[in-house]
Amino acid sequence: MDISTLYQIFCRCNGVTTDSRQCPEGSLFIALKGDTFNGNAFAAKALESGCAYAVIDEAEYLVPSDDRYLLTDNCLLTLQRLARHHRRQLGTRIIGITGTNGKTTTKELLAAVLSQSHHILYTEGNLNNHIGVPLTLLQLTEKDDIAVVEMGANHPGEIRTLVHIAEPDYGIITNVGKAHLEGFGSFEGVIRTKGELYDFLREKGGATVFVQHENPYLNKLTEGLQCVYYGQEPGLYVSGEVSGCSPFLAFRCTTDGQTHEVQTHLIGTYNLDNALAAIAIGRYFGVDDESACRAIEEYVPQNNRSQLVETSANKLIVDAYNANPTSMMAALENFRRMEVPHKMVVLGDMKELGEGSHEEHQKIADYLMQCGIERIILV
Repeated sequence: MDISTLYQIFCRCNGVTTDSRQCPEGSLFIALKGDTFNGNAFAAKALESGCAYAVIDEAEYLVPSDDRYLLTDNCLLTLQRLARHHRRQLGTRIIGITGTNGKTTTKELLAAVLSQSHHILYTEGNLNNHIGVPLTLLQLTEKDDIAVVEMGANHPGEIRTLVHIAEPDYGIITNVGKAHLEGFGSFEGVIRTKGELYDFLREKGGATVFVQHENPYLNKLTEGLQCVYYGQEPGLYVSGEVSGCSPFLAFRCTTDGQTHEVQTHLIGTYNLDNALAAIAIGRYFGVDDESACRAIEEYVPQNNRSQLVETSANKLIVDAYNANPTSMMAALENFRRMEVPHKMVVLGDMKELGEGSHEEHQKIADYLMQCGIERIILV
């Protein structure tokens, strides 16, 4: 089945699902495979549960007398091609976001800012891989004038794959750091892979990217691109500085000589760049500064990132996701500077660091011994 024919069927369906346990009435089921499952085996169940059609790639599961079965050569590639075709048909302006740290928070903040003036679609949760990105794109409607698409990677070439599915018009790399070294091989491998977003935009020609001005690694990647700068240096498109963090980040934001005081619900001074990025991109797309700053102030994290949780006995700073040495150190340095009594740290291990895993964990342990924190629990 060719994509054009499948697209006509998709347009008559009520969305796409890849999970036979979640089958909205009239949806299109696409049978994906994993290490421990074969979606083809659940196509019949998906149809019984309400799906209008089922796309499969193994002929043995085909029921010739049932025209609801659609046979393709590779379901994953079909999902990705369908998403790209849909994106092309609508022509929605797409902002691609990647980076080692901060991309999910930046995406959430940017969505809050852009929503002040636009009808937008943005990546839900962390659906930022080779399956999540096409599923996000397939949710686009004619009402959406901007889409914010998060792109993650833990191996070389993965961002290249994602940008050729989403075909973004604008891009931002929040930063680069030591993460997924087991897959990337080195810090330089991280930089090259994140830079694949800018490589695509450079080939596209005339593309605009949003760049943290003080980051030397990011600035090296921007040759041939139109850059909109944000950061702490005065005179940028958007400039900012921390004015408080006890415990929530407060900062001053300056645009065209006008300064705005912003009080957030985010823990950590490291979130300054994320907030400035959201304001800069929102401003570029016509969101006035007051509305952008208000959106940042009203955003309350609910995704276990930079989140304050109060129990009957404690106040907890929750950063409960797969950390890396860069983000772990930033969080600990911020916690060290906070003037609160009875500090305690509970840390899990950092995954996918490869041969450097022991060394990177030892650096964190050594730093903790110098922080004066009363109780340290390492899991």
